[in-house]
Amino acid sequence: METITSRKNPLCIRLRRLGTEGKYRRETGEFLCDGPKLLNEALRWAPQSVRTVVCTRPEAVPPLPDGVWAVRVPEDVMASVAPSQTPQGILAVCAATDAPLPDVLDGRRYVVLDGVQDPGNVGTILRTADAFWADGVFLVNGCADLYHPRTIRASMGAVFRCPVWSAAPEAVSALLKKNGIPLYGAALRADTRDVREIDYTRAAAAIGSEGRGLSAEMLSLCDATVRIPMRERCESLNAAAAAAALLWEMART
Repeated sequence: METITSRKNPLCIRLRRLGTEGKYRRETGEFLCDGPKLLNEALRWAPQSVRTVVCTRPEAVPPLPDGVWAVRVPEDVMASVAPSQTPQGILAVCAATDAPLPDVLDGRRYVVLDGVQDPGNVGTILRTADAFWADGVFLVNGCADLYHPRTIRASMGAVFRCPVWSAAPEAVSALLKKNGIPLYGAALRADTRDVREIDYTRAAAAIGSEGRGLSAEMLSLCDATVRIPMRERCESLNAAAAAAALLWEMART
């Protein structure tokens, strides 16, 4: 295992940029996993994606595939490159997946996120979608970066298990219609029904942004809208909480 002690080492500069610059992540096709939990998830579900592992204690690193660059750094260097304020002693550089939209959707449940801009919410929804047997998540209209460190951390490894596609709303709508999957938006309009009354045998649920909900464009593409029953004095739910309620109802079908 190689040892690096300088914060100015090119690898350290690269790690800092991966943790802070979305443009750099897109240019390199790489992202950071912070901590042993995420490294273990990557090794279990996508071992081919792991490119570099940086640690403070070599004995804490699990067996790595051939070709992975393993580096040991002092704790002060780890603190300077880790994206979190409380480094866990292990960072992994992984290859991002930029999958094109498929031609065929053979699953039963999908989620469409419309302009959800908080990385924690996107990661939490991805984790929830994976837990409740969703078959994929679509990101439209400027959602938070899938590979932002907060998104990755909140997903708890679901980023390696649940397919995610970024596309224009019209493309997602056309794909769903082609595959006979109705799209239900979490919003209020004339055709709104109680979320518990919908047949989710095969369906997609659309969740809007934290501040404005579903965009007019996305609403126009929904086959119907649904509401989650709640106290009258409460106007709405957090995007991640709304997604959890919808996914639970979908999973019960």
